[in-house]
Amino acid sequence: MERNLKNILIISFGFLLLFTAYGGLQSLQSSLHSEEGLGVASLSVLYAALILSSMFLPPILIKKLGCKWTIAGSMCCYIAFSLGNFYASWYTLIPTSVILGLGGAPLWSAKCTYLTIAGNSYAEKAGKNGKDIINQYFGIFFLIFQSSGIWGNLISSLIFSQASNKVEVSEENLACCGAYDCMTDTTNTTGSTEPSNSLIYTLLGIYTASGVLAVLLIVIFLDQIKSDQAETEKEKLETPSFWSTFLATFQHLKDKRQCLLIPLTMYSGFEQGFLSGDYTKTYVTCALGIHYVGYVMICFSAVNSLCSLLFGRISQFTGRKLLFALAAVANIACIIALLLWKPHPKQLAVFFVFPALWGLSDAIWQTQTNGLYGILFEKHKEAAFANYRLWESLGFVIAYAYSTKLQVYIKLYILLSVLVLSMVMYGAVEYLEAKRSPGTSTATKKENLGTHTQETHM
Repeated sequence: MERNLKNILIISFGFLLLFTAYGGLQSLQSSLHSEEGLGVASLSVLYAALILSSMFLPPILIKKLGCKWTIAGSMCCYIAFSLGNFYASWYTLIPTSVILGLGGAPLWSAKCTYLTIAGNSYAEKAGKNGKDIINQYFGIFFLIFQSSGIWGNLISSLIFSQASNKVEVSEENLACCGAYDCMTDTTNTTGSTEPSNSLIYTLLGIYTASGVLAVLLIVIFLDQIKSDQAETEKEKLETPSFWSTFLATFQHLKDKRQCLLIPLTMYSGFEQGFLSGDYTKTYVTCALGIHYVGYVMICFSAVNSLCSLLFGRISQFTGRKLLFALAAVANIACIIALLLWKPHPKQLAVFFVFPALWGLSDAIWQTQTNGLYGILFEKHKEAAFANYRLWESLGFVIAYAYSTKLQVYIKLYILLSVLVLSMVMYGAVEYLEAKRSPGTSTATKKENLGTHTQETHM
């Protein structure tokens, strides 16, 4: 097997193992650790640490350790989070969330750097276009990686379905589920009791082992990048200093279009935070039980992956405006329905309709917003995508921060308000673009979205 391809597969399966564990844990945080909002608080802290990490850690670590050992070390940060869940408290989960957040940005940056170097290296030897090979490598990576959302949630549902203490939820307790929740610990208020400690420890043991296997796979089998290639890449990483990158991120806000895109970018964090932090707890866990959370999130992950591929392909024919409109309509319909719907175990199929539609919308938000940034700010991509990461992560932080303070219907109204504002602002961006180039509407340009490399699952 060609060596570069072997390394790409090792990284891909390493990330698959790691995010099988993290993805499953993220979906369960609000349900497993609902006391005093510990679960969602840990996620809020995690994304806040990720913002800080992305501003300064990646270039420093990659320069000092190289890509291979940065990936391995960052993966250990994820394992620390799994271990923190064994004895979940404010003194274990919050510090390990900070550790994971700090390790998140270097992990993804080192992965992107490694795949880019490997692609350019092979292209040079084979006399092919470097960009084409890099896109192929990213395609292989995401094909394997995206399935992690399915495996992690499947494991949790299969384990929790073994619980012998399943109880029928009374009509009185069901009244506390949904948009007008009772602002109490739903897993204790309803008959849907928490799984036993032995089942929780079994799940956490599997997740931790999966993370350890990921680290071993990288340490033992991944080749270190050749020194001459690494030095070249280090020079690139050194060129913009931390302060220049930091300042460029905020100087980019002088561009009116970037300011107008802030609500849309933050909405991406809000809507993902609502699904994993609120829908899983106040609708699914409350009415059906925690063992259904995994199945519901599998539905979301599967639809999201398929639609990401589909919309990435068809956007050049439909234009992005039509896709953004489709995502907005689907999300608005879901929000209104969630406000009106009273979840009941007899309506099992409905619990899966919402994450399916949410997955369709999220696929558009991710692929099209990434593509939009790449097209609008082609000359300042680094600063533009730094803003993307900053504002999306801030959306996550805020969504998780107010998760335990507000009733669900208020959160849904906030979501709806931010979405409407986002669409108005986005319309203004398209108007400005049409004015800038009246002969050629940006929407009709070939929208080469490239590879869907924005890691929304962190």
